[in-house]
Formats: sequence, structure tokens, C-alpha cells
Amino acid sequence: MSIGPLPEHEQRVLDEVERALSRDRRLDRRLRTLRLRRLPDPTRLAACRPRTPTVLLLLAVSVTLMVAGIVTSAPGVIWAFAAVWPVTLFAVFRLLCRWTEGERPRPRPRPGQPV
Repeated sequence: MSIGPLPEHEQRVLDEVERALSRDRRLDRRLRTLRLRRLPDPTRLAACRPRTPTVLLLLAVSVTLMVAGIVTSAPGVIWAFAAVWPVTLFAVFRLLCRWTEGERPRPRPRPGQPV
């Protein structure tokens, strides 16, 4: 790799690429709004809409970890339950809120079917 200036044809190609990228509005917006955060955005988290199978899977995993933790008293299993349980409660709460608002679950579109 050379440290000197680029040859003329390479500089021309680079200028064309930069011009094309500067016209891309979506890329510009994504680059301007890119923020690295340590915590998730609470509004995005509150807008989470878990599906029924996901909630049932979380409940099954939580109950399995709880029973395994009670039977074995293994710290790793207890900590795994402690990590999964709040997520499960949140998912159940969001699912119940969605149902009480009268919103029906949307069917998934079939492959090849317009959304």
C-alpha cells in the first residue's frame, strides 16, 4: 500500500463513489442518527410486541430453570433463572396489555404474499 497520492484514475473513481454516497439520503440519515448507547431506548422497549409462541417459550424456560434450581440448588441455574424471569414477566405483561386493548395478533404473511 502506498503512502503517496492516488493515481488520477483512482482519485476519479473515489470522487465518483463519494458523490454517489453523498446523494444517498437514507445513508446520510443513518449516519447522522447513529448513537451508541449503553442502555436500550425505553420507548423502543415499551413498544415491544411479543408474539404468543415467544411468551410461551419464555414461560417454559423460566419454569424449567426454576424447578431445576429448586431441585439442584446449583448457583448457575439459579442465576440463569434470575436473568430470564424479568424478561418473561415483561413479555407476559406486554402480551396481556395487547390483548386487553382489543388488538388481535396479526397473521404472518406467507412467503411470496404481499405485506
